[in-house]
Amino acid sequence: MAVDYIVIVVYLAGMLAMGWWGMRRAKSKSEFLVAGRRLGPAMYSGTMAAIVLGGASTIGGVGLGYQYGLSGAWMVITIGLGLLALSVFFSARIARLKVYTVSEMLDLRYGGKAGVISGVVMWAYTLMLAVTSTIAYATIFDVLFDVNRSLAIVLGGSIVVAYSTLGGMWSITLTDMVQFVVKTIGVLLLLLPIAVVKAGGFSEMKAELPTSYFDPLGVGGETIFTYVLIYTFGMLIGQDIWQRVFTARNDRTAKWGGTVAGTYCLAYAVAGAIIGTAAKVLYPELGSPDDAFATIVKDELPVGVRGLVLAAALAAVMSTSSGALIACATVANNDIWSRLRGVVKRSEGLSAEGEAHDEVKGNRAFILLMGVAVICAAIAVNDVVEALTVAYNLLVGGLLVPILGGLLWKRGTAQGALAAVAVGGLAVIGLMAGYGVLANEPVYYGLLASLAAYVAVSLATKPTDEAVLAAWRERLAGRAPETAPQPAPAHQ
Repeated sequence: MAVDYIVIVVYLAGMLAMGWWGMRRAKSKSEFLVAGRRLGPAMYSGTMAAIVLGGASTIGGVGLGYQYGLSGAWMVITIGLGLLALSVFFSARIARLKVYTVSEMLDLRYGGKAGVISGVVMWAYTLMLAVTSTIAYATIFDVLFDVNRSLAIVLGGSIVVAYSTLGGMWSITLTDMVQFVVKTIGVLLLLLPIAVVKAGGFSEMKAELPTSYFDPLGVGGETIFTYVLIYTFGMLIGQDIWQRVFTARNDRTAKWGGTVAGTYCLAYAVAGAIIGTAAKVLYPELGSPDDAFATIVKDELPVGVRGLVLAAALAAVMSTSSGALIACATVANNDIWSRLRGVVKRSEGLSAEGEAHDEVKGNRAFILLMGVAVICAAIAVNDVVEALTVAYNLLVGGLLVPILGGLLWKRGTAQGALAAVAVGGLAVIGLMAGYGVLANEPVYYGLLASLAAYVAVSLATKPTDEAVLAAWRERLAGRAPETAPQPAPAHQ
């Protein structure tokens, strides 16, 4: 294992070094939060694929393959489909808005009246996403160093917090590119073919396993529909995803770079399911499907390769964790804290340089603060699946309708948007309490309640002011300058 340890230590040291390098580039709010909005197609595609393919897609995707066979790919497939839909239909318009958060988009569309409520819902989602990603360190570091759960979370989480705090989005972008390469080599080019060969090839796998393992719909139609509702739609509206769209150099990069990333996700989904299926042949009696990834890596891979594949798993977790962390901090600072303090305009008399420095310092402080909160919450939370389900249910049930409604329906109003967020969010919470966190009904009925409230209240209230809509169209067309939207007072 000595060689494997060296591979991992070199990888982690590289992550910290890139954080230090990114700190030298992040001199303004735009550089710190969205990498100056100047990523080209190659870097944009790699970083977008890195953030959406996290520990759930890697360790969880292999686990689903172990449990269901090839149809276990559907969870990651729906993530890829969501990214493709976002890239083809919405990303160009989103990139042209030149904002930093989803709530700022809602302010622009509805006239500065989205209020704190949308920010709170998005903050809760990004926080839980960061927590669930951070919990995954426990599994990986346990395999690597045989350390206890809390120490593993602190160790892995501290590295992510360190490089994210130092350089913001530039550090995260650079580390994500490395993580993308490591995942591609470790999972697609090494683990996939080795697992299939060790299992005796596809003919042996088919002979050893029930035919249901090779049924494309074996996981069940209702499960696939739920995946689409939660993950495909979740990809369309998550702050962590939008913040990457904001980094694109132009709308063409956002559209085609994202399309490449989405296609890559589909290949990654199939690879994970095949690896899990191979693991079922090799280890038919594992205690938990989620143990399949670590078991096949430990027992079947040669020294050195094992270290690289474990680094790939670590890369998957780190990319999602860092993306969720900066999204959480951005929302907390820009959508909640600034509003509650009544910060609307920059203080008079500050030079642009001092102003930018202060903004970077403030956002850096929020990343550090949110990072500490995420690590503490990850130590306290035990059920990853429940935490992630709560996050996505709130996101889809509360924010999907007002966001897509704002992009697609001119008649939608601020009052309708607020009603949709409130009704959808409360319905999801209430239904989870009644049906259970893991039930499908909360997101089904919560989304319907949100849609009904949005349409009914929008039609019952005065249409959005034409001047607001005109300004919105200018921003969508990319003709307006980049300015911070003016937030509404906290009580709205």
